Amino acid sequence: MPRRLLLVLAAVLAAGLAAAGPVLVPAGRSDPGPAARPAATPAPGPPGGPAGPPAREPAYPDALFAPLDRPGPAFSAPPAALAASLTCAVPPNPAVPPNLAPAGRPGAVVRPGGVVQPGGVAVVRPGGIGRSTVLLLADTGVGTAASFGWNYQPALTATGIPWCASDAPGANNGDIQTRAEYVAYALREVRNRTGRRVAVVGHGQGALAARMALRFWPDLRDDVSDLVALAPPNQGTAAFDASCARACPPAYWQQRPGSMLISAVNSRQAGFPGVDYTIITSAMDEVVTPQPVASTLPFSPGPPSAPAGPPAPVSAVAVQDVCPGYVADHLGVGGYDAVAWALALDALTHPGPAVPARLNRAVCGAKFMPSIDGERFLDDAARAAAVLDAMPPPSVPTVGVEPAPRCWVLAQGCLRRGTGSA
Repeated sequence: MPRRLLLVLAAVLAAGLAAAGPVLVPAGRSDPGPAARPAATPAPGPPGGPAGPPAREPAYPDALFAPLDRPGPAFSAPPAALAASLTCAVPPNPAVPPNLAPAGRPGAVVRPGGVVQPGGVAVVRPGGIGRSTVLLLADTGVGTAASFGWNYQPALTATGIPWCASDAPGANNGDIQTRAEYVAYALREVRNRTGRRVAVVGHGQGALAARMALRFWPDLRDDVSDLVALAPPNQGTAAFDASCARACPPAYWQQRPGSMLISAVNSRQAGFPGVDYTIITSAMDEVVTPQPVASTLPFSPGPPSAPAGPPAPVSAVAVQDVCPGYVADHLGVGGYDAVAWALALDALTHPGPAVPARLNRAVCGAKFMPSIDGERFLDDAARAAAVLDAMPPPSVPTVGVEPAPRCWVLAQGCLRRGTGSA
C-alpha cells in the first residue's frame, strides 16, 4: 500500500477513535443551544507574546530586505499565464442575482452555483454578493483541485461564500517568489472586479506565499481583510532540512528554517494593520515542524519609518486548544478537519480573527468538516497527500541551492553577479 494512503488511513483511524459525541451543526441550521457549549474562554494571544512561543531569530538582517513602503514590482509572468491561473465560483445563493460576467467576456452570465473558467473572474455589480470572496491557496506539491476541490470549495459554496483559487506552475513546487506574483495578481484582480476586500485561506506554503505578496506589494494590504493560515511554515519547517541534504525542489529550499525567503517574508514587519490573521495548527503536524514554533508569526512594531498603526490582530489556535487530545495531522488541518474548518469559518464570518470561545464544542465529535464525501474520502485524501511528502517524488525538478532573491526582495536591488538574480 502506498505510504501516502497509509498516512491518510492512520490519521482517519486515529481521529475516529478520538471522536465521540454529536456532529457539528451544519451551516444554516439552528444551534443546539448554550447547554451544548462550554464556558467561554479567552482567545489565545499572538504567538511570540505571553501566550505563545518565541519566534526564531532571523538568519539575515532586516536591513538586507526592501523597505516596507517600496512599491511592488511589475509581474514577470506572462499576462496570459497569470489570467489562466485564477479560477472562481459563484455560490448557489438565491439572494445573488445572475448578473455576474467573466472578465473579458461581456454579456456572459454565470448562474449561481456555476464556476468561472480560468481567466475569468466574476464581476459583482451593485446588489450582488455581500461577503468577501475567499482566495484559496494550496500547499506545496498539489494544485487547487487536489487540495480544495473536495473540501473547502464545496463547503464555502454551501455556506454561500464566493471563492477563487490561484495556482503557480509546477504544482506549487517551484520558486515561491514566482508564486507570490501569481498571488499578488489574484488579490488585485479579485478586489478590482468585486469591489470588496479579499479573504485568504492558505494551507502551508499557500499562506506563506500570501504573506510574501503582502510584504512586497504594499498596495495589497488594503485589499485583504483576513489571512486564515492552515498549518503555515511561518518560521520554516525542519522537515525539509533532510529533504535538501542534496537537491530538492525550490519551494523546499525556501521553506527551511533560516532560509533567505523565510527571513525576507518576516523582515521589518511580519504582519500589517487592517489584515486579521488566524493561524490554525495541530500539535501532531508532521510536515511543519517543530510545532508550535514553526508556525509562529513574529510581530514587532517595525522600524521608525514603518507605517503607524496598532499591531495586526492575531489569533493563533491549535486544534488541541479547542478539543484537548484531538487528533489531526498536516493534511487534516488543511483538508478535512472539522475543528480547523470551524475556526476558519468563524474568522471568515466575524470581524477580526477567529475566537475559539465562539465555537460549539460539538465540533470535537465531528469526524469530518462539512461537504466531505465519506465514500470518496480515501481517494480524495490520497490525491491531496502529496503535502505529506518530505521527500519529493522523482518527477519533480530539483535544484542544488535555494533560489537567489529577486531584485525586488532586496533593499539594494540585485546582488552582485554570480550571487543574485534579476
